[in-house]
Amino acid sequence: MGMEIKLKDKAAISIDAGSITALEALNRLGVRGVENIVALRVNEELCDLSADLKGDAVIEPVYINTEEGVDIIRHSTSHVMAMAVRELFPGVKVTIGPSIENGFYYDFDYERPFKEEDLLLIEEKMNEIIKQDLPFSRKVLSKSEAIEFFKKQGENYKVEIIEGIDAESVSVYTQGSFSDLCRGPHIPSTGRIKAFKLTKVAGAYWRGDEKRAMLSRIYGVAFADLKILKSYLQKLEEAKKRDHVKLGKQLELFSTHEEIGAGMIVWHPNGYMLRHLIEQFEINEHFKRGYEMVKGPELLKTDLWQKSGHFDNYRENMYFTVIDEQSYGIKPMNCLSHMLIYKSKIRSYRDLPKRYFELGLVHRHERSGVLHGLTRVREFTQDDAHIICTPDQLGNEIKGVLEFIKDVMGIFNFNYELEISTRPEKAIGSDEDWERATSALINAVKDLGLPFEINEGDGAFYGPKIDVKLKDALDRKWQCATVQCDFTLPLRFELSYMDQDGQRQQPVMIHRVILGSIERFIGVLIEHYAGAFPMWIAPMQARILTVTDRNNEFANSLLTSLKEAGFRAEADLRNEKLGLKVREAQIQKIPYMLVVGDKEAEQGGVTPRLRDGQNLPFMTTHEIIQHLKEVEIQRR
Repeated sequence: MGMEIKLKDKAAISIDAGSITALEALNRLGVRGVENIVALRVNEELCDLSADLKGDAVIEPVYINTEEGVDIIRHSTSHVMAMAVRELFPGVKVTIGPSIENGFYYDFDYERPFKEEDLLLIEEKMNEIIKQDLPFSRKVLSKSEAIEFFKKQGENYKVEIIEGIDAESVSVYTQGSFSDLCRGPHIPSTGRIKAFKLTKVAGAYWRGDEKRAMLSRIYGVAFADLKILKSYLQKLEEAKKRDHVKLGKQLELFSTHEEIGAGMIVWHPNGYMLRHLIEQFEINEHFKRGYEMVKGPELLKTDLWQKSGHFDNYRENMYFTVIDEQSYGIKPMNCLSHMLIYKSKIRSYRDLPKRYFELGLVHRHERSGVLHGLTRVREFTQDDAHIICTPDQLGNEIKGVLEFIKDVMGIFNFNYELEISTRPEKAIGSDEDWERATSALINAVKDLGLPFEINEGDGAFYGPKIDVKLKDALDRKWQCATVQCDFTLPLRFELSYMDQDGQRQQPVMIHRVILGSIERFIGVLIEHYAGAFPMWIAPMQARILTVTDRNNEFANSLLTSLKEAGFRAEADLRNEKLGLKVREAQIQKIPYMLVVGDKEAEQGGVTPRLRDGQNLPFMTTHEIIQHLKEVEIQRR
């Protein structure tokens, strides 16, 4: 019995056989560059090149240098890593090993945690496996056969995974001595792996459960070729230099303390000044756009969280306490208070939209394993706002928020991408309201001509959202701003307005943040600028450096003039060498060092030096103040 095989958008060929492998089909079709093809899309489904085609099919090659191709390379490299670990460390148990953005990881259960020193040994073994060019072979087993297979190998984690799978059969991939439960596809053989590097080890709880075993997670990266890998590793080295936790200590911005608790930030004077400047900027920008500033309590009765749906759909992320036999929830979001403010009086359509803004302190129960510096904490402040408007105003309000985000990200020199996240499994509200909300977001983005991707099933439980992914100086993506559309909470809280005919109508609500978590945004900002903040948000803008004690009197006079002009300045009057003072100021990344020696004191001025080492010509006190004002305005 024959079949018809065709390349996508190409002519078909007839095959006089009951089956043919994907690789054979490519060769029969005369496809060039087969050595650069790692898998095949058959009738829109990915499969291995060794897979049998048993009927009419439209096929499309997956090349190694495509996004899908690199993802397959990474997944296959993770299997090679697991094989290397099993051969090097007898008794180790293998759990899961997915591909992730830029790389892969695998979690292992071993008698001791893996160390950074183990990585080189594992890499050497991986290179041996790659040189052997072992083929990846796929086999389908019944669920009971797979359980028995992995039980014999002592792989109890695999057994647990299989027992939780709702299917009659599963697929197992094998290369050499290693077999793993996997959907695939994989590259044809290990020799196709050309560029990888193991990067770090970390701890991870089995299935993210703090009550389960602590595993060792080994991370790695893999790319289509060595040139791309080398470029990425250079960025990785640069990222280490920009690490906001390291710079936070160096610049005396913030700290964390075990005796206080995980995920809680202590702000030092420099850090709090940076935070204050950003928050003040945000307040002013909101006032310009017609927002009203409000504030709600941090504790609200649990009854309210039940009414909103948070108790049923979000309580694992919340903290609760009991006061005078009354249960309270510590707020993870600010929307409830804002709705109660709106509901405090009768509203007319003429009053809308109402835009309530709050720098709201919230608490969320993040797992200890994911906490990191400022970017993942348990207590943080959101630049949160809720816009309550008529359905007719919804489109323009969403576009107004997107324009607001564009303006602010431009000021901080961030590029960004948009994702629209749709209804998750755990959700409240009617299908009709979800459809209205999702359409409103999509139409607003389209009206502004902005590109976007759909992220299926990742919306908030009360409504779909636009996620804004910032791209920093190293082209890394960070989730910060978000715009959420919500018809459901206004219904649950019985919000209303009187229309032109005096009839009561239900408004719609937009939840939105511009920077998101202030803590997280500052962490991203530190790494984006490598701690060398623009003049307008630098915690300390200028430091006066004296050459000798004779210059102290003029230095103090100059400091007074700078402060009266509104600059954040200080004087280093220590009896130390000028070179030392300059180096310390550069380490602190202070934008301007104003050197005062005998000549400068006599002539009433300074010799400015920039943090990058550039020297500027002598300036009088008046000239340096004017210069600093111009720079502060330009960089904002």
